[in-house]
Amino acid sequence: MGLTRPDEPAFSIEEWRAQPPTERLRMMCVTWATQGFGAPYVVYVLYIVKILFFIGVFLVIAAFTPGLGGPASFGDWWSEPIAFEKAVLWTLMFEVMGLGCGSGPLTGHYAPMFPTTRHWLRPGTTRLRPFTWVPFTAGHRRTWFDVGLYAALLVLLAVALASRELDATRLLPIVVVLCVLGLRDKTIFLAARSEHYLMMTVAFLFAADAIPAAKAVMVIMWVGAAVSKLTHHFPSVMAVMLSNSPVTRSERFRRALYRHYPDDLRPSRLTTVFAHTATAVEFAFPLVLAFTTDGPLHTAALALMVLFHLNILVSIPMGVPLEWNVVFIYSGLVLFGAYGDVAFWSIDSPVLIVLLIAYVLIGPVWGNLRPDRISFLPSMRYYAGNWAPSIWLFRHGLMDRLDERITKAAPLPRIQLEGQIEPGTFDVTMARGYAMRAMHLHGRALAVLTPRMFADLAGTDPEVAAKGQDAFESIDGEQVAGLVLGWNFGDGHLHHEQLLAAIQDQCDFAPGDVRCLFLESQPLHQQRMHWRVADAATGGIDEGWIEIADLMDLQPWGEPTPTG
Repeated sequence: MGLTRPDEPAFSIEEWRAQPPTERLRMMCVTWATQGFGAPYVVYVLYIVKILFFIGVFLVIAAFTPGLGGPASFGDWWSEPIAFEKAVLWTLMFEVMGLGCGSGPLTGHYAPMFPTTRHWLRPGTTRLRPFTWVPFTAGHRRTWFDVGLYAALLVLLAVALASRELDATRLLPIVVVLCVLGLRDKTIFLAARSEHYLMMTVAFLFAADAIPAAKAVMVIMWVGAAVSKLTHHFPSVMAVMLSNSPVTRSERFRRALYRHYPDDLRPSRLTTVFAHTATAVEFAFPLVLAFTTDGPLHTAALALMVLFHLNILVSIPMGVPLEWNVVFIYSGLVLFGAYGDVAFWSIDSPVLIVLLIAYVLIGPVWGNLRPDRISFLPSMRYYAGNWAPSIWLFRHGLMDRLDERITKAAPLPRIQLEGQIEPGTFDVTMARGYAMRAMHLHGRALAVLTPRMFADLAGTDPEVAAKGQDAFESIDGEQVAGLVLGWNFGDGHLHHEQLLAAIQDQCDFAPGDVRCLFLESQPLHQQRMHWRVADAATGGIDEGWIEIADLMDLQPWGEPTPTG
């Protein structure tokens, strides 16, 4: 890895291009195992600067808040309730402006790297409503009303951050506007990380119960995230994250993450131990913090919490939930350190208790039992690997229609990367992203099912019959969502049939021009995943279920594991 140049793949690019799709994927997966995404160090420096900017602005906000102060007196005011509340509101604003999760080059945003705010302030851009039955939300184009709501949310947040105190007159309008905005566009609602910061803001409305309620939200999120890792997906996540971490650079260590590099790239026993240990830790420290108030065990749990989130932070994972982990550390120290003696169950308001129960039942409970109904964010499947991906295939030349007919957040990736990478290496850069997807357990399902996307065309289309997948240009659904919606963060519900319909309405593709494979997350109580194949013009053409047990025997490129 160089300062400004990415790693060179461990093969001849020309020889790689001459291979069929499955072999190209295999070669890139082998490269990913020891190089990760291969991004230059300057990319990681960018994210470090962004974190420092995030912290710096918070310190400025605190400096202008009566009763708090600047960095020199941080030890005197860091745990004040208004400091904590403003930290949450600032992070909500940071996220809803597209500066936090899902931003920058590690999430496919190259030029511009932060297109979200401008995109959501433009009428005519694409939006996705979460419910078809809610009145006054029909359509998929952003109106001046939507723009006004988003602008109002930013203004309300700025006013609250500049206020001397935070009460219902400052907080309730933020809650109302974000909820109304979310009923018209689920993308903005999810980008605000509403399952965290909106719920915290609701807790702040109940001033007498704000601290115990905020502690309850934190415990729910920690335990919910831990529960979501009780599947076979998480060991693959651990292998992918450690292979890409700028900290764990040892090639010997990275090879040890896999069963038999380079022939068997399933997670090794070492990686599985790492994954199970991380899950146990994520169960342990929040439960200890929740049911103890002080003492050595409580202090040890606080230290473990800090180390847990620091480990994620320094790994700079794909999706870059960096500031989110900073806030988790700060919130944990405030709520369970400074206010460790406040029990999370000491909430008096029956309304708040009902809201918290609904928060649990709708999010992590219903969301993991019916992942097709609830986004992976309120379901709290953050690092679980049990996500809903998609693959989009465009006939060559037709992807340009997105640029021509849709008001997007950014141009197509190959245009964004012009002048930023070596000429003629765009396909290599994109292939690294496909390999990252394939290295996850759900990626094996995509590799196996991809031929079904065009199987019905092979008998009538000579080009498809001769070239198969190479008759199309492939792109991950995450990138389509980032281009068209302005934000992406691993949520397959932002790039499934609803987005396809919105794009088709604007682009008018012919039958066979665009094919999509949508894979739903695994329900926690079932050992299978539901998939669908759809054509942009004609709709659904195939669907079925794929068993988790079958995926565990496959390599990332979709071939059975060699025996012997």
